[in-house]
Amino acid sequence: MTYVVTDPCVKCKYMDCVEVCPVDCFYEGENMLVIHPDECIDCGVCEPECPVEAILPDTDGAAESWVEQNREYSEKWPNITRKGDSPPDADKFKDETGKFDKYFSPEPGAGS
Repeated sequence: MTYVVTDPCVKCKYMDCVEVCPVDCFYEGENMLVIHPDECIDCGVCEPECPVEAILPDTDGAAESWVEQNREYSEKWPNITRKGDSPPDADKFKDETGKFDKYFSPEPGAGS
């Protein structure tokens, strides 16, 4: 089992999860994070840290379509090991749904 980052992260990217990850398996895109499924050790400490509940176990039905998306972008984006700054307008988007289709950017983030 692994954890995956899902739609609520898009445009929010709070990064509280990055601080608690013991294996540094988060990767940063321009407007969301992903988890490398082969690096995640299934410890679960990241899940409760996400203020928008974007992190789910891959066994959750809502996470199924996100496993490959997390895998793909974790191979393309820089690894992030420290909490960075969230977008200044993150709070504006935190309750919105369907953000991936509207706002997702395949561009890499700055990394840390």
